[in-house]
Amino acid sequence: MIAPMRARVFVYGTLRRGEPNHHLLDGCAFVGAGRTEPRFTLVSLGAFPALVAGGETAVRGEVYEVDVATLAALDRLEEHPDFYQRRRIRLEGGEEVVVYVLPRELARGYPAILSGDWRGAGTSHGA
Repeated sequence: MIAPMRARVFVYGTLRRGEPNHHLLDGCAFVGAGRTEPRFTLVSLGAFPALVAGGETAVRGEVYEVDVATLAALDRLEEHPDFYQRRRIRLEGGEEVVVYVLPRELARGYPAILSGDWRGAGTSHGA
């Protein structure tokens, strides 16, 4: 029997533990806390953050191992590929994960989260 495909997903906003969309990860294995390489910008879109490629911020989040059905549910939540785009990136330490990235043009004008952590976000305008 072939094992179902699994992916490691890095979440940095409303999918984290204690946040409103975390229920989509119920039953998924929590791998641990993670941090991206410092190559991104994190912006606040108000009720949720967005990771944008390019920048010098290391973004904090959590890593989960998910199955195909959960990945499809995350794609629907993140409106992939029309809003967020699912991509592979490396975390500090070299682990490759899946993450949802917002195209830079959709992030213009939103404040940057300088700390790289949506929880307790310190922001500055001009993402």
